[in-house]
Amino acid sequence: MSAGLVVRPARESDLEAMAELTGRAYTEVDERTFQRDWPGPEPRTPERNAAWAARTAHALRTDPEGCWAAELDGRVVGCAISRVRELMWLLSSFAVAPEVQGRGVGTQLIAAALHHGRGCLRGMLSASADPAAVRRYRLAGFDLHPQMFLTGTVDRDALPVVERVREGSAGDIDLMNSIDRQARGAAHLSDHEALMAQFRVIVKETSSSQGYAYVDGGGSPVLVAASTRRTASDLVWEAFASSAPGSTVSVHHVTAVNQWAIDVGLAARLSVHTSGYLCVRGMKPPAPYVHHGSML
Repeated sequence: MSAGLVVRPARESDLEAMAELTGRAYTEVDERTFQRDWPGPEPRTPERNAAWAARTAHALRTDPEGCWAAELDGRVVGCAISRVRELMWLLSSFAVAPEVQGRGVGTQLIAAALHHGRGCLRGMLSASADPAAVRRYRLAGFDLHPQMFLTGTVDRDALPVVERVREGSAGDIDLMNSIDRQARGAAHLSDHEALMAQFRVIVKETSSSQGYAYVDGGGSPVLVAASTRRTASDLVWEAFASSAPGSTVSVHHVTAVNQWAIDVGLAARLSVHTSGYLCVRGMKPPAPYVHHGSML
């Protein structure tokens, strides 16, 4: 460690600096790793920075021992945000400024965050395609599962009639926690409140299956969990139907065990690409499940 460089618990006063750091770091990775046929990387907007800060503020309240910052001469140059939900450890965000990489900062941040989950049976995080970060996660004992994403304009003629999907509310949180436990092995608990503050939630519930999805303002599903592939597919179709004609939608973080999501995307005339990894420890990739990048 360099003189003046310290790893310490993150504070609410760090939120603005950490949001700027993670936005800059993730954009830099995207610029290094994106392929020519992908949409070009775009810097995180002020609105997305504010959303990231709100989700992280929630983690600071629920998991203060899982949130860490690296500081050099009074400036935040790294952070690791993690949370524990039931018996699952989740890494929400991790970034180190380029100027201090290679000095052991990332190793100390990850070690501190992992200590927060020392009693957990399972772990999960969503990794970029950055080789250094991927190596760090593998050395920490995580299995690497390549992720795909689908993007494009929905073919409106392909939209099926979807029945029994309704708007969700806070009254559905118990149901959604039950679905979480079936699909990923741990409930989101209070994270549902943070997600509901930023996204629309839709629910499908029948006598034989249940599921829910969070959907952004453009009609892209950002988290999907269900007890059956059919229900998960219906929720994604319902999300697509809410998109504006001619607009671009995306489904990120699709693992190979979730072929149903690829089938829906291809039927909607979206293109499929690979990017990053779902990293899991003590568990298999969840299914039917499409995780949120930071809330997992």
